[in-house]
Amino acid sequence: MAGLKTTPNLNRTDDVYQALIDAQEVLSPADAERFRARLILLLANQVGDDEAVQEAIASAAEGLENADGS
Repeated sequence: MAGLKTTPNLNRTDDVYQALIDAQEVLSPADAERFRARLILLLANQVGDDEAVQEAIASAAEGLENADGS
């Protein structure tokens, strides 16, 4: 595994960010949560590297309350 990429790796980051916002804007909070879960699973599958996905999960949880499950 090459490791988790944490530097920007998209050509149009602002456009992608806006698309994420727009896609959720019209959804109920419950549907927005389901959308995010589905998107995460689709992108994890696209990455195709279990270790990189696990590393991304750990990195995303850093600094969040109760990230360790307590």
